[in-house]
Order: sequence, then structure tokens, then C-alpha cells
Amino acid sequence: MQPRGGLISRVRPGSIGEEIGLEPGDILLAINGHPLRDIIDYRYYSAEEFLLLEVERNGKLYRVEIERDYDEDLGLEFAEPLFDGLRQCENHCPFCFVQQMPRGMRRSLYVRDDDYRYSFLLGNFITLTNLNEDDWRRIEEQHLSPLYVSIHATDPLVRQRMLGNPKAGRILDQLGRLKEMGIHVHGQIVVVPGVNDGEVLAKSIKELLSLWPSLQSLALVPVGITRFHRAGIRRPTAEEAAQVLALTESYRPLVREHTGRTWLYPADEFYLLAGRAIPATEFYDDAQFENGVGLVRALLDDWARLRSKLCIQEVSSGPISFCCGQLIAPLLKKMAAEFQERTGIRVKVWEIENRFFGQEVTVSGLLTGQDVLRSLAGKPLGERLFLPRAMFDAQARFTLDDWEIDGLAQALGVPVYLVSEMSEVWKFSSSQDMSVQGE
Repeated sequence: MQPRGGLISRVRPGSIGEEIGLEPGDILLAINGHPLRDIIDYRYYSAEEFLLLEVERNGKLYRVEIERDYDEDLGLEFAEPLFDGLRQCENHCPFCFVQQMPRGMRRSLYVRDDDYRYSFLLGNFITLTNLNEDDWRRIEEQHLSPLYVSIHATDPLVRQRMLGNPKAGRILDQLGRLKEMGIHVHGQIVVVPGVNDGEVLAKSIKELLSLWPSLQSLALVPVGITRFHRAGIRRPTAEEAAQVLALTESYRPLVREHTGRTWLYPADEFYLLAGRAIPATEFYDDAQFENGVGLVRALLDDWARLRSKLCIQEVSSGPISFCCGQLIAPLLKKMAAEFQERTGIRVKVWEIENRFFGQEVTVSGLLTGQDVLRSLAGKPLGERLFLPRAMFDAQARFTLDDWEIDGLAQALGVPVYLVSEMSEVWKFSSSQDMSVQGE
């Protein structure tokens, strides 16, 4: 049986929660008679001026009445955002990345969540296949917007095949229902060659455009395949990536006329795979950066700003090294050469082959600690090594295979820094003998 209520992990000093005697370890069961399923319920039902809290402490039930101003927070923090457990995925997508993970990694990497609450709270993508009527009513009542939805195809049969679920074909009806509720949605289509590309993709784009403005954005993402994959699908080729880009360009005038914005965003990988230039900054008006859309443009813009300020001087900093995945390596090597020319700091870019997940995985975010060590052990890394921030978890502590920054630094014998942009490289590399013009 799932635990009831939310386990309080911290009561902020000076808060109402402290004043009424709440303590870490207490369980907040209900507010004004509403049982709490998660932190969303807590926020929603605690918005009133008069509150009746039901609290469990050491197996005993207590009731506490509160009168407070609307803007006064109770000051409670909880051990988990979901009090009644995570809603698991019931689909069988042939491209599911969790199913392509090897054994022996930390348990959290095998969790296949499909929980609409995490979609609202964290921006996780969901499929809408496991919602019941109570869920739909709650989404409308509490206005859980925006939601992030994995659409993949509007054709019912294709979507059923993509998700491996006979209940997956009603996506247009479900998105239409969200539109009637006034819920905003950010959608994604994972493009699988020969399955949902070509005419199927064109049909999906056209039908989804009719859902504007409820469907606020639509990202196209190439399918990711590791060496542990067994479902017989493949990554797009450079030619197929160019075809996807050509299709999106053909819809650009219609999309602009209908929405007044870009709306349809191919992931950066499509441009890099096809050898195409990354669009300008204004293209990414509402991009899904967490979905690999616009990150390269952000990197380019950051470098352009920094490059315009750098001036060459005699420097005290020794040589440095970058580490990256194979896809971004050509672009990063060009930046590194310009950085070296303008700063005098010698730079080496190490392009890491992903042997852990397989050679088809070329993005920096899926590099592992062991592949970094295999590639760089004993190499001349200079005074500092810069690793992609995307290699590490949300707390910047662990790689996918549980290496920590300090462990990598000790094994390689060089200080290690996590960066996402060239300005961060400059920050950690510069010294008092190096200056930036315009400051």
C-alpha cells in the first residue's frame, strides 16, 4: 500500500509551520478535508486563508487550524514531490531508451515514468495513455498547464506501433480535450526512419498545427539507438536528416502565418547530422532547450559575445583540454582554435567515442566516465580539463555510470570543471594577467 500524505523533510525557520509545531518526520495527510496525493495538491489546497491541517506523528493523528495571509507560505518541504508513488509507463516503445540500458547501473536509470504530475512539475514528457477520468478531471480543476506530451504520430495505427500500445491511437482526441480545458502543451515527435517520417510526419505536422495555440510548440527529435537495442530500428542518415529539415522548411510559411512564430523545431542533431547551419537566434522563440533544441545556438551566441570582448595578451595560464561527443566535435574544435588565437591559451579538444552505449551514440550528454577515462588516461591534458555539464545528473554529481568529478580528476591527474558554454571556460582559465575588453 502506498503511504498516505507527504513526509515533511524540513520546516523552514520562522515559518508558520515552525510556529504551529510541525517537525521533520511528520506526515501531512490532508488540508481542509482534501487528502494530499502530491506537492501539487499541497500547493493547490493550501492557497486558502483558513486551513485545517491533518498531521500524523508517530502513528497519532493531529488537527491544526491556521488563519494566515494569502501570501504567507507554510514553510514546509517534503521528502518526495509525489506522495502516492510514481505512475509507471505501460507502453512498449521499440525505441525506449530505458530498455536500451545495460544491467548493473543505478536503479533510478531504469525508472520508466509516465506521470502527468512530473510532466507539470518537471517538464517530463508523457504519452497520455494511462490517464483515467479522475486524472482528466484533476488536470482541468487544478489547471495543470503546461504539459509535455510525446506525440510521435497522429495516425492512430502508426502511434500504436510507435508506443507498442493499442490504447495509444486516440492522441488527437486527447490533445483536443486538453485544448478545450485551456491547457497548454509542448509536444515532441521522435522521428524513426521508415516508421513515422515522410508522409506520416507531414500529416502529423499539419494536423497538430490545427491545435494551436493549445499546442504551443512541437519538437522533432531523431531516435536514439544504443548498442543494447534489439528492436530493429535505426538512426536517421545524413540524407534523411536533410529530408526532415526540408519538410519543416516547406511548412515554415504556413506555420508562421498560423502562429506568428517558429512553433516547429527540429532538434540540433538534425542540423549537425545533415551538415546544415544552425538557425539564427530569433528562430528559437519558444524552443524546447531541454529537448536538445537550440542548445547549439546558445553555445554559438555565447561564444560570439565572448569573442568580441577577448583581447590577446601574454597569459600565465597553461594549456587546457576539452572533452566532447563526436557530433559536436567539429564545431567545438573550430571554437577552440579561435579561443586559442584570441587568448593565447593552448587548447586541445578530445573527441570521445562512446563505446559504452555504442558508436551510434554521438552526443556529449550520453558520455560516460569510463569512456572519458579510456580515451584520456595518460594523455597530455594540460592544466585543466573541461567536461560537458550535460554528462552529469541534475545535481552535477554523477555521470551515467556513477563517476564523480573528484574521482575523474584523481584518476586523470588534472583538475576537472563542468561547463556548458565558452564563457565558463574563460572564467575558469583566465588569470589576472588576462583581460576582457569592455569591462
